[in-house]
Amino acid sequence: MMTWLSELWGNQPAVVEPASLRDATALSQIHGASFHRGWGESEFERMLTERNTLVHRLRMGRKTIGFSVSRIGADEAEILSIAVAESHRGRGLSNKLLLTHLGHLAGRGVRTVFLEVEENNQPARRLYEGAGFGIVGRRERYYRQSGTEALDALLMRRDLS
Repeated sequence: MMTWLSELWGNQPAVVEPASLRDATALSQIHGASFHRGWGESEFERMLTERNTLVHRLRMGRKTIGFSVSRIGADEAEILSIAVAESHRGRGLSNKLLLTHLGHLAGRGVRTVFLEVEENNQPARRLYEGAGFGIVGRRERYYRQSGTEALDALLMRRDLS
């Protein structure tokens, strides 16, 4: 009864947990609403079954409201994507998601994490810089936008060890 009431009033805590195949639809919907070229359900299904890919979901109550995806190679990983549903942004949930995800990567023996972020994406840059990532390079005209000029990506890195 209390779970139902807390869901009704929106007092449920945000939980970061491993994603499963049943989450593929929700993850693809969040990705599609967050990025210019969203990943489809089949892309998430493939990543969720790969041994070298780590996928977490961010959940409130029964609803998935975010995710993080990384690909691991030896003692390095690349964060491929992280997103929180627009209705839940601005509450620090992406920071909780990112830091928990990084902790799980470290637990798998990852020592260095890389990511790319659009140069003009200030909220994402603040998130990553606040989590200890530093800029180590630039990829010119990496992000293609429809009807606009291609945008540069910043390559960022954080050591976990």
